Amino acid sequence: MAVVIEKPPLWRRVAPVFQGFDGPFLLAVLLLAATGLVVMYSVGYDVDGRFVAHARNMAIAAGVMFVAAQVPPQRLMALAVPVYAVGVALLVAVALFGITKKGAERWVNVGIVIQPSEIMKLGMPLMLAWWFQRREGQLRALDFVVAGAILAVPSFLILRQPDLGTTLLVAASGLFVIFFAGLSWKLILPPVLLGVAGIVTLIAMEPQWCQPDVDWVVLHEYQRQRVCTLLDPMKDPLGKGFHILQGMIAIGSGGVWGKGFMQGTQTHLDFVPERTTDFIFAAFAEEFGFVGVLALLAAFLFLIYRGLRVAMEAPTLFSRLLAGALTLIYFVYAFVNMGMVSGILPVVGVPLPFISYGGTAMVTLGANLGMILSISRAKRLVQS
Repeated sequence: MAVVIEKPPLWRRVAPVFQGFDGPFLLAVLLLAATGLVVMYSVGYDVDGRFVAHARNMAIAAGVMFVAAQVPPQRLMALAVPVYAVGVALLVAVALFGITKKGAERWVNVGIVIQPSEIMKLGMPLMLAWWFQRREGQLRALDFVVAGAILAVPSFLILRQPDLGTTLLVAASGLFVIFFAGLSWKLILPPVLLGVAGIVTLIAMEPQWCQPDVDWVVLHEYQRQRVCTLLDPMKDPLGKGFHILQGMIAIGSGGVWGKGFMQGTQTHLDFVPERTTDFIFAAFAEEFGFVGVLALLAAFLFLIYRGLRVAMEAPTLFSRLLAGALTLIYFVYAFVNMGMVSGILPVVGVPLPFISYGGTAMVTLGANLGMILSISRAKRLVQS
């Protein structure tokens, strides 16, 4: 007698691929993505092809997120060293024979032109989470020194390109892992206090430090100019200070409720520079006002809260460190972008996640989200 095995329907076979994710986290992602599409249409409808390209980039990022979410944390851990090693090797290649655009040497041709620093936004937290997982239960001071070296090498290579914004993001992703691994506050507070003292001194001595003949040694000339422009943008309101001043004017002109969807005068009369990329927050604030800004901040805070919940409930040290670092990167992105547009931080070219136009950054964020979803899924599988 033949045994007939009934094949389950296609939807039943495919369903497990979509199950097990953190629902509230995914909802926050969808809300921010929808906001990004609305804002891009509002501020970029008169920029040829920008909205369509943004929607395409978001669709590609969604695909990358979905694929990354299928990779279990154990496999991510196995990929940590290769991804980090390839990223560092490509950064060295940029230093030796990179492609220069707009005065910065950030790209390399490996059959296709790529920007290796983007790889390190993922490679850095992966590598450091792998390192601390290997040292779990036997951490010593030397292990944190090694972690510092792992962090310093790519950060230095990116800084010399020069690319201060990406250096900040890569270094922050690594520092978050080191902090979550148990770095003592006794080691954290001294550099923080030293940095605060340096900022206060810089502000107090701005007229002397910002003279043309003063060399800051550790910063490139364009970086020095950005800091000095931040301290006093009115010194060159139609030149170096134009971006900051127009960003602040647009934000202020939005008032409490904003001027309305597609009604931003500062934006559409081209006073807001880079209104679909770095300075899109100024355009958003003009059209949606203080209330819209509060809603956007609430959405980002909810995303970060849910991501940290995923990290807290993750089953392994590697997963906890990785999810925590990947989540707090969104805080750095949002804080730096909004800060530079509002005139409280130097302009460093950091996009606003989900909102700013940009293909490479969007894909990197998609992979980031996918790894967090993978960790949330693994937690549920362990519990079941």
